[in-house]
Amino acid sequence: MITLDGLTKVFPAPGGGDPVVALDGIDLHLDAGRVHGIVGRSGAGKSTLIRCLTGLEKPTSGRVEVDGTDVAALEGTALRAARRNIGMVFQHANLLDSRTAAQNIAHPLEIAGVPRARRQQRVAELVDLVGLTGREHNHPAQLSGGQIQRVGIARGLAAEPKVLLCDEPTSALDGSTTRQILTLISDLRERLGITVVIITHEMAVVREVCDTVTLLEEGRVSQSGDLLEVTADPHGPLAGELIPLPPAPTGIDALLVNCDYGETGRFRTSEDLVHLAAQHGARASIVAGIIETISGRQVGRVQLALRNYSGEPISREGLDAFLRELDAEGVVAKEVTA
Repeated sequence: MITLDGLTKVFPAPGGGDPVVALDGIDLHLDAGRVHGIVGRSGAGKSTLIRCLTGLEKPTSGRVEVDGTDVAALEGTALRAARRNIGMVFQHANLLDSRTAAQNIAHPLEIAGVPRARRQQRVAELVDLVGLTGREHNHPAQLSGGQIQRVGIARGLAAEPKVLLCDEPTSALDGSTTRQILTLISDLRERLGITVVIITHEMAVVREVCDTVTLLEEGRVSQSGDLLEVTADPHGPLAGELIPLPPAPTGIDALLVNCDYGETGRFRTSEDLVHLAAQHGARASIVAGIIETISGRQVGRVQLALRNYSGEPISREGLDAFLRELDAEGVVAKEVTA
């Protein structure tokens, strides 16, 4: 559905300095009908990527193909027609205060010249679709934050796009409302078969709703793939971000070992790791850990404190043997150094 081929965007520097490379040769393919997360720190190129996807920014080089059309090569009427295939949802819906929810949803259809009867029919469909029945005649000041975002989503879907781009759609919402909006986005994907791209810095959003994830760093794709594969790869830059290990207590007189395990390892619970440590003369206690269910499978990270049965830290020989056996079983483990 979306293919980026060598996408590069370079901005001239103010004052004639070195140019700023916002996107640096991005190659990326996003399949139709899936929810894709694009993450990265501030300045990674996420906003520029969105502007290139929507044709608001022309790439310096490369292709931006959406549903078989190179958006970057279009101008004028052809570009405006292509944009109707791309709906947008923003962090702040920026609704028109003088209009009701229904009228805000209808606004892009008015601009597109859709006849009044069809507009009314489409708005009624969308109000029901996003769960706003009974609120369609309210003005934005009479709506909650979650309801305002539902209006924004409905407005983004008004022209029946094939792609829905969501730019930080839950950043301004509380936890409970965030879950409701993510559930709505997931339901819309299932019911409409629409392709969803979520730009976010919230890893919880990616874990909860995305099928695939891409990490941007300094304008380049640092890692990209299926969510389960990415989270189960402890060597990749995203695993620790998506499944962060909670901070361990300080002042522990023991050898600390971080263990990352998932479907590739035999171990399915933290207790299995504790039992294996005992076979190597170590008393293991779990000082930090997290287990997340990703795509119906468990992926975990655990920090163990290893001591011998006299209360002293485990011997080097015992530790090395323990780490070798973990590696043989598909569990990636490493000693924590100060």
